[in-house]
Amino acid sequence: MTLIQFVRNHNDLSTDRGFQFEFFCDRCGSGYQSTFKGSASGAITDALDVASGLLGGLFGSAASASQKIHSAAWEKQHDQEFQKAVEEVKPFFKHCKRCAKWVDEGCWNKERGLCLECAPDLEAEYSAAQTEAAVQQAHQVAQEATYVTKEKFDKTVVGACPNCGASITPGAKFCPECGQAIKRERFCAQCGSKMNADVKFCPECGAKT
Repeated sequence: MTLIQFVRNHNDLSTDRGFQFEFFCDRCGSGYQSTFKGSASGAITDALDVASGLLGGLFGSAASASQKIHSAAWEKQHDQEFQKAVEEVKPFFKHCKRCAKWVDEGCWNKERGLCLECAPDLEAEYSAAQTEAAVQQAHQVAQEATYVTKEKFDKTVVGACPNCGASITPGAKFCPECGQAIKRERFCAQCGSKMNADVKFCPECGAKT
């Protein structure tokens, strides 16, 4: 008796008309679909169904009886085709001896002879960790950037003129395009409340500016 391997990670797409199977990588879920194989018993049933329709049901009983024959024949061919499908796609998968998973080439560490889950690709992991660290650093720099001075909270970076929309240099007092004065916001160093530029005491907490 021949036992069939590779039976956990697959979908059976077989119908009365033929046999086809999908096999998946246990790690990433990608995979391959076997070649469609027609069913011999399905062809017999089709022929009887056509004859039954042409002759007004004369072969209706024969078509019905064929279902019982078809069932046994179909099951037998199904097992045979499944075995063939396994052999067809098996070369595209590797069996990890450590975790017993079947994985495709993309999830296989050739140098270690194990799947990437058991033996990660160190260069790929290092590259991913390096990229993640760079992203975190960029977020940290953005969060720590000083757009308002901590001492007096009296400077606000303005990237565009509120009058004409032209780009302006941080610190500019007038727009280089339309000559409009660039108004700056001022905030209380004690409570952070917005204040007018000419006040000496914060209207919210009374702190001296």
